[in-house]
Amino acid sequence: MKIITQAPELKEFTKNINQSIGFVPTMGALHEGHISLIKRAKRENEIVIVSIFLNPTQFLKGEDLDKYPKKDEADKKICELAGVDVLFLPHVNDIYGSDEASILAPKVRGYILEGATRPGHFNGVLTVVMKLLNIVAPTNAYFGKKDAQQLNLITLMVKQFFMSVNIVAVDTVRESDGLALSSRNIYLNKNERKEALKISASLYMAGKMVSKNILDSKEIIKEMRATLEPLEIFYVEILSRDFEKLLHVEIGNTIILVEAKVGTTRLLDNIWL
Repeated sequence: MKIITQAPELKEFTKNINQSIGFVPTMGALHEGHISLIKRAKRENEIVIVSIFLNPTQFLKGEDLDKYPKKDEADKKICELAGVDVLFLPHVNDIYGSDEASILAPKVRGYILEGATRPGHFNGVLTVVMKLLNIVAPTNAYFGKKDAQQLNLITLMVKQFFMSVNIVAVDTVRESDGLALSSRNIYLNKNERKEALKISASLYMAGKMVSKNILDSKEIIKEMRATLEPLEIFYVEILSRDFEKLLHVEIGNTIILVEAKVGTTRLLDNIWL
């Protein structure tokens, strides 16, 4: 596995490649969810590049940037064992300058759900993803469905800026008890870990209601909120794949999304129907 830390070196490396490139951008603290992205990229591409970059611009003042889990040596080993060809490990100063241009998230889609309580968060996400995609110039880039709003906005950015990369959505990986894998799960103590299961339980219950042909969004959301008690709920929404509100679930065009706080940790999850 080749490790590159400078953007010009990586651009020079990819410029001379005539094979398909699969790219998996991460913030580190890799887990099975990230590994599933890498495996998918390996199946579908001849070269796989993973980046590990803890992006400061997507963290708001007072958020967990300083305590976000960092496991550089373990992450390197995981990438090596997963068969990654190139690991990109840039420093903040290699990605950002002192007087920065930036991408602005859409005024509607970027400021609902997670964006409503984290204004400006998606500006940072889109800016760093744009930079990384321009550095790597991949054929395909892989993102998890768990971060559905992020995935939607990145897909929209690529389309609207006429970028020549294919964005691939990969299914959420879960623990055996249903909890969606997240680097932030490490923050949970034993009791909080148990409470966090209410999030996936609420989604499971929503899926069960839909299977019984209960499709009214208000009815489903009411039952989900009851299941989530007493967690602090940021949102429970039923939206189309284009992130528009749905009065009724439309099979093949629906995402049911939840974000809640467990202890001091924000966790999000969703199901695609």
